[in-house]
Amino acid sequence: MKTGKIPENVLKRSVLKKLTVKRPEVLVHSGIGEDCSVLQAGNDAIVLSTDPITGTAKDIGKLAFHVTANDIASSGAELIGILLTIIFPPDSSEEELKEIMSDVSELAEAHQVEILGGHTEVSAAVKQTLVSVTGVGRIAEERLVTTGGLKAGHDIVVTKWIGLEGTSILAKEKEVELAERLPLDMVETAKSFDRYLSVVPDSRVAMEVGVSAMHDVTEGGIFGALWEMASASGVGLEIDLKRIPVRQETIEVCEVFDINPYMLISSGAMLIGTPHGSCLIEKLKRAGIHGAVVGCATAGKDRVVLNGEERRFLEPPKTDELFRVL
Repeated sequence: MKTGKIPENVLKRSVLKKLTVKRPEVLVHSGIGEDCSVLQAGNDAIVLSTDPITGTAKDIGKLAFHVTANDIASSGAELIGILLTIIFPPDSSEEELKEIMSDVSELAEAHQVEILGGHTEVSAAVKQTLVSVTGVGRIAEERLVTTGGLKAGHDIVVTKWIGLEGTSILAKEKEVELAERLPLDMVETAKSFDRYLSVVPDSRVAMEVGVSAMHDVTEGGIFGALWEMASASGVGLEIDLKRIPVRQETIEVCEVFDINPYMLISSGAMLIGTPHGSCLIEKLKRAGIHGAVVGCATAGKDRVVLNGEERRFLEPPKTDELFRVL
């Protein structure tokens, strides 16, 4: 199999098909595109999500925290704790462990999240450090948001800009190569995109306005996230490519490596379905968060991206463009 997410058809026949037990306490079961599973707990819902970081070893603690915090935020829930697993290759040092724990602890303190436990080991089974975080969140059951809640006719909003995470990773991993092709200040700006990776503030604003669905844009990029949300919700899409927000630095970095920015890992951008698109954009702006209405959900199953007169159909997510470079 290829590097990256397991393809949707393989996931369906070899993973989801094997999940035969459905407990009554589970409100949201495993499914295509769903960021979280959810358990009923009285009047509250307990929201769970887990993710590893495999695309890079730089700033891996920060990335691991953000990707799980963002998943929990996509449900509208408050992240209350994380479980942290770290596996090092044999040539690692204690200083690397200290750096990861310092980064995770700093973010946990900033978000008032408890590190509940986890596991740390050295293993010859890995070639680079692997960090995986499981998040535990809580929300009143009636306020819960899922990826699969999108309704036909609702606006599709993208917050901040696509490709932020991938651009930052590439600028750090390939800094020397990029500096030969791009202005140094552009490379430095691209490296700094990691400051935008949290979508927790985006989620809070969206929950105030009212949403039908939210999804953290990660591996597979915005095209993958759009497909996953539409697939989970059983709706179609009509998306204007020119409205999808993307920074010039991302475009330039992608051109250097001949990759597609719309299929590049994009933590920091949140995909939101809402009946109040214009209102949400205004509220985001007041909070200092860029956003754009990029299209709408439609009845049926056609998932269309328009680029002027050109019309193309979305496909299930493929290997993220980041893995083509690294």
